[in-house]
Amino acid sequence: MAITRRVLLTTAALTLPARFAAAETVVKWLHIEANPAQVKIWEEVARDFEAKNPGVKIEMSFLENEAYKAKAPTLLQSKDRPHIIYSWAGGVLKSQVEAGVLEDITNAVGDYKDRLSPAAVAAFTVDGHLYGLPHTVSQVGFMFNNELFAKAGVDGAKIATWDDLLEAVRKLKAASVTPIVVGGADKWPLHFYWTHLAVRIGGKAGFQAALKGENGGFEGPVFQRSGELFKQLVDMQPFQTGFLGFKNPDAVGYFGDGKASMILAISSFYHTQRALSASKNGIGDDKIGWFNFPTVPGGKGDPADTLGGMNGWLVTKGAPKEAVGFIKHFISEDVQKRLAAGNYIIPTYKGAESGLGSDFMRNIARNIAASKYHQNFYDQDLGPNVGRVVNDATAEIGGGTMTPKQAAKAIQDAYVQGN
Repeated sequence: MAITRRVLLTTAALTLPARFAAAETVVKWLHIEANPAQVKIWEEVARDFEAKNPGVKIEMSFLENEAYKAKAPTLLQSKDRPHIIYSWAGGVLKSQVEAGVLEDITNAVGDYKDRLSPAAVAAFTVDGHLYGLPHTVSQVGFMFNNELFAKAGVDGAKIATWDDLLEAVRKLKAASVTPIVVGGADKWPLHFYWTHLAVRIGGKAGFQAALKGENGGFEGPVFQRSGELFKQLVDMQPFQTGFLGFKNPDAVGYFGDGKASMILAISSFYHTQRALSASKNGIGDDKIGWFNFPTVPGGKGDPADTLGGMNGWLVTKGAPKEAVGFIKHFISEDVQKRLAAGNYIIPTYKGAESGLGSDFMRNIARNIAASKYHQNFYDQDLGPNVGRVVNDATAEIGGGTMTPKQAAKAIQDAYVQGN
């Protein structure tokens, strides 16, 4: 009887489906994407990878943008850390490499990286070693509501200089239209003004000089002037009432609801303004417009210079090898073209931009392609400690509690202390 029972158990084990017989490998993937339509596609991509890789489970989890930034350092030190995490690259990536919490995936990726934008891949490379792969690039500029502009007699196509922007604000206020909405409580949306002004005033040379401590560093004329022009705008009271209490998702939804005519936006807001609007429809293609950040008289930056992100995925220390396999699958040509067709991303896979499905996103892709200097967000590029001071100081200018000179000094002091 015992022998028969042993035989039956052995036979049963041999005939169990593979998904039960094989030990399951779980790849934990942490993302910050708030748009449910895009997440639905990501989930389908994950299920497709699982189907092609029996025994592998992709476990998705979500953290809101600001919560992710706050919790990431602790999560990465945990034994139960996620295997794939979102990244803006820059100095934050470098600090994570120095902390020893990321996996060097150079050999695992091999020549696959050659299929992607070289500049974007370089953003995820530290000292010749690759720690992640980029899946999209973005641009910061002014997204506007054509209908509200028309009400105030403003032509978005004619806003090219800083003075043009200020004149548009005057006209919008005179027409009782809120000129600009901003998520001041999150601070980083306000840093876009100061940093993009620095891009326009000093160009690439100005930023590189500051990194070397030349011309006064971040306390020098370029950055003080950036603060002065930002204050000039702030003094016109262009933002919605209570802007310092608005989180960025609130602000993006406010724009999507047609309550403000402009938002200094990441190009990906094209979709999130719909997802975060009360109607879930947002501003349609027939009403939405875009103009590049205005030029500044006497500025040394090229008008084609862009500010934006190179966003992608990092692999954490000790992650299963399947984590790299999934990232490669996620940034494959087919998936990139699918996301591009939905206008969710500007692809990094060479040629996938041909799949972009809207004039709006095709325009962003052209802008980035024409840019010889694409500056990563300062709060990421300068590392977590200096970046935090950049955000704090620019928010203080916005709130009127710090002068441009004091803000520039605080940023320079933080940079010197950290370097």
